[in-house]
Parts: sequence; C-alpha cells; structure tokens
Amino acid sequence: MQKFLERLRAAFFFIVILAALSLCCIDLMKIQIVNGAEYLEKAKTTSMASQVISSPRGEITDRNGNDIVSNKTGFNVVIEKAFFPSEDSEINRIIWGIARILDRDGVEWIDNLPITMEQPYEYLEAQDSSIVKLRKNIGVQPYASAEDCISAMYGIYEINDEYSEREKRIIAGIRYEMFLRSFSLSNRYTFAEDIPMDTVVKLKEAAYSLEGMDIVEEAIRVYAVSDVAPHLIGTVGAISAEEYDSLRDEGYALNDVIGKSGIEKAMESELRGTKGTRTLELVNGAVTSDLVTEEAVPGNTVRLTLDIDYQRDVQEILENHILWLNNQTSPNKKGENADAGAVVVLDVKDGALLAAATYPTYDLNDYLTDYASVVNGENSPLTNRATYGLYRPGSTFKTVTATAALNEGYINSSSTVTCNRKYTYWDDYQPGCTGWHGRINVVTALEKSCNIFFYEMGRLMGPELIARYANMYGLGTDTYLETGGSKGYIATPESLAERNLEWSAGLVVQEAIGQSETGVTPLQMAVQACTIANRGVRYQPHVVDSVYSYNRDKLVYKTPANIVQTIPDNTGETFSLVTQGMKQAAAFAQYSYPREKDYYTEYLLTSLPKEAAIKTGTPQLTPEDTSSAFIGFYPADDPEIAFSGFVEHGEYSKFIIKQIIEAYYNKDYVPAKPVIIPPEDILAGKTPDPAVTAVSE
Repeated sequence: MQKFLERLRAAFFFIVILAALSLCCIDLMKIQIVNGAEYLEKAKTTSMASQVISSPRGEITDRNGNDIVSNKTGFNVVIEKAFFPSEDSEINRIIWGIARILDRDGVEWIDNLPITMEQPYEYLEAQDSSIVKLRKNIGVQPYASAEDCISAMYGIYEINDEYSEREKRIIAGIRYEMFLRSFSLSNRYTFAEDIPMDTVVKLKEAAYSLEGMDIVEEAIRVYAVSDVAPHLIGTVGAISAEEYDSLRDEGYALNDVIGKSGIEKAMESELRGTKGTRTLELVNGAVTSDLVTEEAVPGNTVRLTLDIDYQRDVQEILENHILWLNNQTSPNKKGENADAGAVVVLDVKDGALLAAATYPTYDLNDYLTDYASVVNGENSPLTNRATYGLYRPGSTFKTVTATAALNEGYINSSSTVTCNRKYTYWDDYQPGCTGWHGRINVVTALEKSCNIFFYEMGRLMGPELIARYANMYGLGTDTYLETGGSKGYIATPESLAERNLEWSAGLVVQEAIGQSETGVTPLQMAVQACTIANRGVRYQPHVVDSVYSYNRDKLVYKTPANIVQTIPDNTGETFSLVTQGMKQAAAFAQYSYPREKDYYTEYLLTSLPKEAAIKTGTPQLTPEDTSSAFIGFYPADDPEIAFSGFVEHGEYSKFIIKQIIEAYYNKDYVPAKPVIIPPEDILAGKTPDPAVTAVSE
C-alpha cells in the first residue's frame, strides 16, 4: 500500500511538472512565433542624432562687383562618427590609412599639436597657451616635457608599436585634434581640406576599409585678388577655444571657421550665413535614415567702397616712390632710408574709403601658405599703417591750428605775425623756422608753412583748445571704420601724463605745428582733409558700400553717409581762408630737384586741369631723421577726393600727389616705374636705359 501511495504521489508531481512545461512551451511559442515580430522590434535600440550642415561663407567684392574673395567647390576629407568604429585599434588603423594616402600625395592635413613631428620631440615656439592646454587635456604634470606628452598620448590612444615612430606621432596629432574639435555624432571631423582630385580618387578606392571616412564637396575660400588691400580684406581661420567660449551661444561649433581680421572679421555676422540641419536615425548603432531637415543658407555678399584697380595703382605709386628714394643718384638726395608708408584716399561726398595703401604689404595667399615668411618679413608687412600706424603729422596739422585761431577770434584774414626765423617770446627757448617770411597772414603762413606764425597761435590759444579742434577734425579719436584703427592722441598735459611724460610750457608751440607727442593715423589725416573740403562737415569713413544676398540679386542694406561732427564756421570765412592757403601751397609745391632722365619728370600740381589744395609736412623723428607727409583734396573748389600720405624716414611725398589724382580720373592709368641704376653703372658714369633698368613688375 505504501508503495502504491508513493507511486501515485510521483505520478501526480510528474503530471504537474508536465503541465507546467506545457504551459511554458505554449507561452514560448506565443512569444517566438505569434508575437515574435513585436518583441523583436521592442528589443531594438533606436536613437536620433542631428548634424550641422555648413553654410557657404558670403563673398567680398569691390565697388564695381569685381570678386576680391569668392568661393569655389572643393573636396574635403571628413570622418562621420555614426559610421566610425569605437575601438582604439580600429580608430588608429583608419586614421593612418587616410593619412598615409595624403602623405604620399604631399597633401597636408590638420594637426595643431604643439610638438615637433620628428624626434627628439620638442615644443613648438610661440605656443605657450597651447602647450599648457595640452598638458591639462592629457593629464600630465604642468612641467611635463614634449617627450612625456607624446608617451602619454600613445598610452591614452593605445597607439602600439606596429606603427613606426613617425606614424605614431601622426596618429597622436590627429587624435588630439579630433578631441579638440569635439568629434561626435553631431560634429563630424574635417581631416583635410581642398584636396586634389587625384587624391580624392585614391581615397574613394580605399573607402571600403576606411569606415566613417567620406569625401564631401564644400565651399572653399578663394582670394581672387590676394595682393590688393590685404590688411583690409583680412583672413578666416579655425575658431579658437577662447573664441568658442564666448561664441558657442551664437551657434558656433569648434570646427567652424571665423573671420580673424579685416572685413572677414568686421562683417562676420553678414558673411557667416545660417547653418542647416541633417537628422540621422540609428537603430542598434546603424544609420537607417539620413535626411536634410533644414537647408543651409549662404552668407551675404559684402560690397566694398574700394576699386581694386585704383587701389592697386595707389599701392604701386607708394611703393615706387619709396623704391626711388632708396635708389636716388643725385648728390642732393634726401630720404634714401625710406622704408615704409601709407596713403589713404576718401570720397569727399560721403567719407567712403577709395584706397588705403600700406607699404610694405603682402599677399594673402602667401600668408595662408607660408605664414612664417610673411610675419617675419622686413619692416612688419602685416602692420596696417593706413589705419593703425601712429605718426606725428608735422605741418599738415597747421590747418587745425589755423581753423581754431580763426574760429575763436585770435586772428582774422588780415592779422599778421612777423617771421624773423626765430621765435623769441621766451629767452631760453627759441625754436626756429625754415624760412624768413617777414609779416604774413594766415593764408601765406599756410602756403609757406611758417612755423613762427603757428608758434604764436599755439602760445595764445593753449594746448586744450588746439586739442579740441583736432578732435573735431577726427584726430586723436576713434574713426569707427568697420575694420578698426588706432585712436591716437594729441599733445596735451593730460595725454603726456597718461604716457608718463612731462609737459613743459614750450611744448604748446610744437603741438601747434604737429610735432611733440601727437600721434595720428593716415586715415585720420585723410578725414581731416575731407572735413576741410566739406567746410567743417566730418563724415565717418566707411569701407563697406553695401550688403547683398549671396547671389547678389537682393540689396540687404547700403551704408549711408554719416555726419559725425560739424565744425561751425564762426567767421563765415574760416574754411575759405584755410582752403585758400592750401591752394597756394599746391601752387608753391615746387622743388629744385634735378630731374634729367629722372623718374619724376612732371609732378607739379599746377599742371593739373583744376586747382588742388594741399598741405605738406616734415615730421621730425630726431633732429637728424625726418619723415614726409601730406594731406589735400581735389578739385579745390568742388572737391571729389581727399587724400593723405606718409613716408617713414622719407622725403618728397608731395611728388606722388599728382599721380594719386591722375590715377583716380584715368581708369587706364599705369603708374610709372622708377629707373634703378646699378651702383657699378653709377661709378662708371653710364647713362641708364629706362627700358632696361626700370623696376620689374
């Protein structure tokens, strides 16, 4: 009986277990067969990612619509995170696979690691901030050497010895750059830009083994006219970490380019355009959908006030004059050590910048391809002397002193001062004059540039009044040109104290003639001339004429003429008298310089169709070293252009005024080339042949 009960109990448990198994099988079948598709779909991991689409940068043209900076379609090598492996060994393999093809073809890629490419590894010069950042980013000691940093990166990125030392350094540099550029699903990495078609073909052939790599067609910046006004045009470059900190809220990414200088920087908001959006759908890490959900909008086109042909002419006129000064053969030569200068031309009607030449200058394409040679060029070619160079204005400043003295009633048209070559008001300080002019009025004083007359005006008026009128003319103030410029300073007790210099009573007479501690830019001097031409109305200078849509079919806005100051004519004849003095100075601007077979066969302003108005100056650097300056406008009685010029350590800058005027009115004008006579020919007494010895193009 006991055995029967045990068997019955065992049978019961067996039946229960069998029933349970049957129920499990039924549920399993239901899951796998009946509802299999539903559960499989639930098991998948689905995610969405967005990616920025770059917008073409706006173009830059001259006033006539001629391209200065444009875009071309180029090929960039990029890496897409969505298709890129995550294992270090695979990442390194693909990176070297791409770099090897580029390396063989001599194509450069982006590598900003501040360490040399070859052993023994050393930090690059002038990269202090980047070195500090590198040490922090890879977690090494603040005093770690370049070798320490390289070793640390090999470990961090698992770059093993299957690669040569050079290959490992290349991989490390690229991986660090990817880190700096925040490589992610939403931020692809640009490996190399504007690669040649032969290299494109090779990369595409190898694409099957280079997962995540893509070749994309994008807008590439082209400097169509790279040697004209490079300081004003400026450049673009990769956004820095410091810039990114302040610009991230404006939609910038770390792999963006941004205007770094000139118009490229000043007009960044118009040129940058609006980015588009690309939306990716990923299932289990694989991309299943790729859609452009928002199209990119190109930046606007910026039209400048410059005429590239006239700008080029003015650059050549300035350069030729300095070359001629350097190679004079006359025994009366002066200014042979001239080494730099600037010329600015403005439209009198609205203050538009027509030309702004700086010497020495540079080529934007050279700047991009061989930065070191440009930045280390003789006499600082990167300096924009037209807007940032600060100079003593010399006697060109006498027009300011004359305006103040007339307007404030210290003199009138018939008032005279006697010039006996020495200013004798003080017993212990008696500055001189370049001539013996006798009794002269303000018009003749401007014509002859009599120091004594203006010494007296300076002493009577005092430094503050002179400085106030200088400021009204735009000297020592911000011009608010779009691309910026130096503010400068006028010699007063306060401005000297700011520079830890002492003021003395006698300095006021030097202030009155544009010497002492006064520093102004050629742009400010041109604004001064423009204001005289407009009888006291000062326009804000501008270099942006207008902004158009990218295709130039829609005007976005045009820069208006902006009056920023009006100097009152308290006498009703103040500006007429100043202009008359400048007209007589133009007629008086003759110099007995030997001109047989010389470069300047005709420079006299009296040979122009209409009268010009000018004022020249000889600013002193030291008692033995002077520069040469001028301001003016033309025609004197119905002005169209105002101009200024400055030649550092030079002379005879007035010689180039006629050429500046002629080039403006003659669109086919070709600046004459100075004759350069070889020293051996001079010693041999040979007559130069202009066709042979002219400076080459």
